[in-house]
Amino acid sequence: MVPRMVPSSRNQANVDCALEELRSEGLAVMGTACHVGKREDREMLVREVMKRHGAIDILVSNAAVNPFVGRTLDCPEDAWDKIFEVNVKAAFLLSRLVVPHMEQRGGGSIVFVGSAIGYRPLSIVGPYSVSKTALLGLTKVLADELAPANIRVNCLAPGLMKTPFSSVLTSDDNLKQYIKRNIAQRRFGAPEDCAGAASFLSARRMQPTSPERPS
Repeated sequence: MVPRMVPSSRNQANVDCALEELRSEGLAVMGTACHVGKREDREMLVREVMKRHGAIDILVSNAAVNPFVGRTLDCPEDAWDKIFEVNVKAAFLLSRLVVPHMEQRGGGSIVFVGSAIGYRPLSIVGPYSVSKTALLGLTKVLADELAPANIRVNCLAPGLMKTPFSSVLTSDDNLKQYIKRNIAQRRFGAPEDCAGAASFLSARRMQPTSPERPS
């Protein structure tokens, strides 16, 4: 079966770039801009996927923001709210939208993309670290709740990836060297390092479930 993917980003240019790369590999894909922090965008995304493909088997939730760097107690309330709105709440609300469609299919897979600092917080990005710790908690709760419906819920926790998002940490030479000293391979990761794990966790390994549910 040819996979049917729907990449999304709040930036249409990012969507177009992803579509161009995927289509160059011979995949027939569609994508749409979606700001996961906005309810109307989340609902539109799910409607579009169902309209085009009629099913949802997999959700990979990778959106995150970090508008604040510094001492955690100095984080403004609006920045704190934005971090948790996108990094935690949106992941939960997207899951809630897609789970009924997965249940109709007899199962599915949800993959949250967290961070290693969810386990070992980095004080310079303290609020972001806390949001990723919360995402780990959400993963554990949903994994337990959705297992009877044959829906797997996992969370990737990458180390520091060298991307534009992490430039605040990788652009400072002193901080960069400090971080590398605490990485066994003495290098930053690349998005490609996570691709295999995300693909494995997304694989549609479903077995028929009993119609009976615990009371």
